[in-house]
Amino acid sequence: MSAQLSRDEGERPIYKIAVIGAGSTYTPELVEGLIDRAALLPVRELALVDINQERLEVVGALARRMFRFAGLADPVTLSTDRRPAIEGADFVLNQIRVGGQAARILDEKTGRAHDVIGQETTGPGGFAKALRTIPVALAIAGDIRELAPDAWMINFTNPAGMVTESLLRYGGVKVMGLCNSPYGIQVELARSLGATPDRVRIDYVGLNHLAWVRRVFLDGEDVTARIVDDAVAAHEGAPGGDAPYGFDPELIGALGMIPSGYLRYFYHQQAILAEQRAGGRTRGEEVAEIERHLFELYRDPQLCCKPPLLAKRGGAHYSTLAATLVTAIANDSGEVQIVDCRNGGALPDLPEEVSVELPGVIDRQGAHPLAAGHLPFSIRGLVQHVKAYEELAIEAALAGDERSALLALMANPLVPSFETARALWRDIRLAYTRYDAAVAAPGTTRS
Repeated sequence: MSAQLSRDEGERPIYKIAVIGAGSTYTPELVEGLIDRAALLPVRELALVDINQERLEVVGALARRMFRFAGLADPVTLSTDRRPAIEGADFVLNQIRVGGQAARILDEKTGRAHDVIGQETTGPGGFAKALRTIPVALAIAGDIRELAPDAWMINFTNPAGMVTESLLRYGGVKVMGLCNSPYGIQVELARSLGATPDRVRIDYVGLNHLAWVRRVFLDGEDVTARIVDDAVAAHEGAPGGDAPYGFDPELIGALGMIPSGYLRYFYHQQAILAEQRAGGRTRGEEVAEIERHLFELYRDPQLCCKPPLLAKRGGAHYSTLAATLVTAIANDSGEVQIVDCRNGGALPDLPEEVSVELPGVIDRQGAHPLAAGHLPFSIRGLVQHVKAYEELAIEAALAGDERSALLALMANPLVPSFETARALWRDIRLAYTRYDAAVAAPGTTRS
């Protein structure tokens, strides 16, 4: 690492952290995490970067107030150019959103127009976002190779699995991906057990936004049967939307596992399709409204900490996860965290070079996923199907040709036919031209 050592040999290194897409409403979460871990992760510079100067200045001012309120020196710098921010960095956090919320909303509405379900990571919305995002993420990786070759890149950008895999295979940088969903499930399970999250360990396996909790341990004791039985008994006959963990209790009982939330798109397709047909707001529209209110709060010069409304944005626990992961790498801790990383044989049902979301030992060399063994037949086929789609989607993002795009959409389990895939691609292609300039631009984008 390039962290500058203090003059006295043996003192803790002081790190430079660059955040690309720092105009995101998530950024105060990260700042809170860094403040909480200041003793373990001293920061000499927190370089915040965004192409939207207004958002950058609002978030940057709040970040500075948060550090000062905590009694810490202000390490914040602001820039609309990512290159000086990346230069000499020890960690580069990627939380970009190419095209902003407007692109997300258009993606989600495009799927709805063809009665195909999904949002920004699942279904056609995830495909369109991958096309826009992967080229930009690889361009950022190119700058890291040139300006901070020893830096770790931590990807928080969705679709996190595909973006992380493209960086692992083609970015030429040290990288791992991070999602708050696994920890969110751990917190929910802990709540159902009447325990704190640190007492709960989960055997978590799958892909980003397509994973299952196979086993739940409380203080080392396997309580999986208790979790499953309680979920079924307490919610017998409840409708899917009100069911435990968002799923029909009979499904949980049949699986004997707890699915991650995004699996509702696969297990309860008709219910979600009915919700879409009812014409309610897309998730992107909901988030855009939350962000407007958040920025009103962020502009308040008296605000010195993250507001409670931020939890509704969808990035809950980001401060815990991102700062903890960076701290674990910096301190060579060897602790276990759930990350997106190279499979390397941990899941023998998938190729070694693909990205998976698994618990892994975290140290200065990266993430070492724990062996998960073969997946049960009840979930193996879906994981392999979605991974095949992801591989084709990454190929489409890199090749940029009609054939690759059609093959990727055809392979998506939520797209019912070639005719639908063709119609989706026609509309995505038309929308995509609006964002070509953003994808090709040398600057950076915001989350």
